[in-house]
Amino acid sequence: MPTRSKLGQNFLRDSRAVGRIVTALGDLDGHTVVEIGPGRGAITGALAAKAAHVVAVEFDRELAAPLRSQFPSERVSIVEQDVLEFDFAAARAQAGARLRVAGNLPYYITSPILRKLAASHASLDTAVLMVQREVGDRVTASPGSRDYGLLSVLVQAHGPVEPLFTLPPEAFTPPPQVHSTVLRWRFAPRFQELGVEESGFLRFVGRAFAQKRKTLANNLRAAGVAPAPALAMRQAGIDAQARAESLSIELLAAVWRTLSAELAGKKGESS
Repeated sequence: MPTRSKLGQNFLRDSRAVGRIVTALGDLDGHTVVEIGPGRGAITGALAAKAAHVVAVEFDRELAAPLRSQFPSERVSIVEQDVLEFDFAAARAQAGARLRVAGNLPYYITSPILRKLAASHASLDTAVLMVQREVGDRVTASPGSRDYGLLSVLVQAHGPVEPLFTLPPEAFTPPPQVHSTVLRWRFAPRFQELGVEESGFLRFVGRAFAQKRKTLANNLRAAGVAPAPALAMRQAGIDAQARAESLSIELLAAVWRTLSAELAGKKGESS
């Protein structure tokens, strides 16, 4: 079957890698796994042999049809849908427990899928994902490193993520022009621990990383978050000239807590 390169499809053909991915999800007995982009079913079959049920979300109708013929419906449900529109909460309710997720993420929508998974964290337990190596480096990066940025904070704020192994282009057909990293992401949001409200903090982080060349204070001032963000930074014990890329999630949360208290105080005065 010809591939549709516009969908960013590169099919895993390394059987050893398939086994490692399934093992990384842990004991699947009694669990439902959502597979993102099953393609030709290389991982799907291995998941179906271990899990109670597999929900395979495939956007390409030319691939969904043969998958339905390949796997029994009582073990594998083929959902022909864009994963960005998939209802993880409904799937979790039907499964009766938090979901495991596996997938070889298309390169062109990797970041939107990661954001979708983060937003669905209440329904998810663990995800083992294949991503472009450069994306894997960004997701797992530490503060101060070249790769640390908005995506690093978004993912890590929703739970620990670790690189498991790297696959060369030859592990796929057709071979991509990049290496791929397999990550394990355990969903354990840190917002309560950090003392921040999720949506407000994530909006703040998005503004903090708006332009990498600017300082955090300048980014926040440009976004209209606060007229004097440098003061809040100093109160949080952070250099007023610091850039967001140099700050840990804990320090970013400290700045947001200070700004939130300041903004709440001003709102109270005006009312």
